[in-house]
Amino acid sequence: MNIHKILAHTSHRPYPLPKGPWMMKQGWNKVLFAHWPVNEASVAPFIPPGLDLQQWEGRPWISVVPFRMDPLLVRGLPPLPFVHSFLELNIRTYVIKDGKPGVFFLNMDASSLPAVTGARALTYLPYRYAEMSLQSEGQSIRYISKRQTAHGEALFNGVYSAVQSTPVHALPGTLLHWLTERYCLYTASSKGQLYVGDIHHQPWPLQEAKLYLDCHTSTQALGLVHEPEPSLLTYTERLEVLLWPLRKI
Repeated sequence: MNIHKILAHTSHRPYPLPKGPWMMKQGWNKVLFAHWPVNEASVAPFIPPGLDLQQWEGRPWISVVPFRMDPLLVRGLPPLPFVHSFLELNIRTYVIKDGKPGVFFLNMDASSLPAVTGARALTYLPYRYAEMSLQSEGQSIRYISKRQTAHGEALFNGVYSAVQSTPVHALPGTLLHWLTERYCLYTASSKGQLYVGDIHHQPWPLQEAKLYLDCHTSTQALGLVHEPEPSLLTYTERLEVLLWPLRKI
């Protein structure tokens, strides 16, 4: 999908497109969204001062999101070696600042060490290098992300697939819309300076999904407390995304 097509559809956004040029284009492929309500006391320590942890019906939520990044393109530059395509697994929660809801990342595993090094230096996002693989098993995807931590192994080893259904867009006012249709991310420097980064894409094309977890300790390694099985699952084959530079707030 070309840039003009992505930018042409904006009526679904909760606020206007940001001013200034976009900085990066990304393709998110074979995306699983696995959502859990989580114990507030286990996630609250991650939220920096100045951001408010959002809740749905009295509980905060986290999402575990494995996918393949392909491509990652910086505006005006040719594809960069070793960071053009890689695997990524995000663990995120939901925050708000001055009435603007967004995403806050608790951890971001990636299979590209150069991408991890660059992102940590330039964006303050919690990227970490992990051993990762994605393999097709018929209509299903075997996804593995493994990393050692001070609290043991952070492992996601599971098989997921779309249930045969036509992709749909989440309806406003639903939990699924609240979890997916967000158009900025927040992060903070080690000194507590807050930043916001605007993003834009067309509405998520979501399919029902199923997931079989052989092992999942990636959230446990962060100290997050939730039920063993996710409460909500969706699959997206591909979404193209534009990102703007981070701004101090």
